[in-house]
Amino acid sequence: MRIQFIGADRTVTGSMHHLIIDGKNYLLDCGLYQGKRKEAFEINRTFEFFSPKEIDALILSHAHIDHLGNIPTLVKYGFDGPIYCTPATKDLAEVMLTDSAHIQEKDVEFVNKRRKKQGRNPFEPLYTTQDARHVFPLLKEVNYHDEFLIDEKVKVRFFDAGHILGSAIVSLTIQENGRTINLGFSGDLGRPNLPILKDPEKIPDVDYFICESTYGGRFHDHIEGTNAKLAEVLKRAAGRNGKIIIPAFSLERTQEIVYAFHKIFESQAAPRIPIYVDSPLSTNATDVFRKHPECFDEDTLRFMKKYEDPFGFNKLTYITDAEDSKALNNAQGPMVIISASGMAETGRILHHLANNIEDPKNIVLMVGYCAENTLGRKLIEKEKTVKIFGEEKNVNAEVVVMNSLSAHADSDELTNYCNQFDKDKMKRIFLVHGDFDQQEKFSDRLKAIGFKDIVIPLRGDVFEI
Repeated sequence: MRIQFIGADRTVTGSMHHLIIDGKNYLLDCGLYQGKRKEAFEINRTFEFFSPKEIDALILSHAHIDHLGNIPTLVKYGFDGPIYCTPATKDLAEVMLTDSAHIQEKDVEFVNKRRKKQGRNPFEPLYTTQDARHVFPLLKEVNYHDEFLIDEKVKVRFFDAGHILGSAIVSLTIQENGRTINLGFSGDLGRPNLPILKDPEKIPDVDYFICESTYGGRFHDHIEGTNAKLAEVLKRAAGRNGKIIIPAFSLERTQEIVYAFHKIFESQAAPRIPIYVDSPLSTNATDVFRKHPECFDEDTLRFMKKYEDPFGFNKLTYITDAEDSKALNNAQGPMVIISASGMAETGRILHHLANNIEDPKNIVLMVGYCAENTLGRKLIEKEKTVKIFGEEKNVNAEVVVMNSLSAHADSDELTNYCNQFDKDKMKRIFLVHGDFDQQEKFSDRLKAIGFKDIVIPLRGDVFEI
């Protein structure tokens, strides 16, 4: 048996790990590599380490684009095997891949208008909406804890990762040459006590563990007190008739914020003001959330018994139409506008920021991770001026940063999760899905609690088991 690491190696994008077991080939995730446009396009379209036609099955941990976003390309170039995932991941995958394909088509359409004027050949998108649809029949639902075979020698079970709706930690039991190998793959590990979702589950002890390390050396604010902080922000905006502009990822973060506002209003911790979720993708993703209460924690289920829909309430409006979105520019506060993207790089959020960021009575609320050099990061770092659509804007609005809603386990939470494993049984831990400096810090912490063999693979590295 061999493991080849192909994506999310010393970086946090393009998750993909290749298992070769008794001559058969399997993938753990097939994520979209996101980075500089030309480099990312080449990495995503080439599959330099294997032929898609050789892959027998794909095991999908969850529905974030950096974990499933390149499956349409895999299928386009010949993969036609089963894709195993949880029911919620299947439903979200259809929404996310359709949206990803649409974005790529629109991006290429924009670029090709300029190329045509320059007399240059047009680009093609990495994949189209039709390519994305070819994935859907291959998606096979498997419930948490149900054991299934991807081969007579490979048994698999999903456990709840607590990261996003339907996210899974993968446990594989492999029979090879008269021996049993237990392999675990964390996917992206969530945090205990997050709203809506159940806590991450421990998988059975393993010999080898492929573990994410996004925040291997960083620490989040405690989740307790989040709603109280949100209530204070609502009260300040209501008191000065301001708008609260929230850049938020369409999947998970938007639903968490909406649920938090619902609880705040029902407890009368802040005055009710209009809430607008201005994102077609967020609206579609929220519809999927409503279909999967089996993923919700006890607190959310109790809330649903009383209020039925945690993502719908008086004064909440979901917007999909572009004209309705534009109308918010002239609407008077107080109000909350939640819109994508979470890093404030593309989408409708840019228009809302451009129209509201220079007004001191408004608030920009940052609730998620933003990569270096993004507009979101510049707002988090409290820069006085920013560029939006090429124009300099003075940041006169109040900027509030909340780190407590991160869906990724921090250093303590990652360490505590790994510390549950039998250290005598664990032969090796592979760290993936993290920047190298975070992985080094996490590796040191794991060694300090007794794990002996920690490896930080490079892209293309192969390990024989």
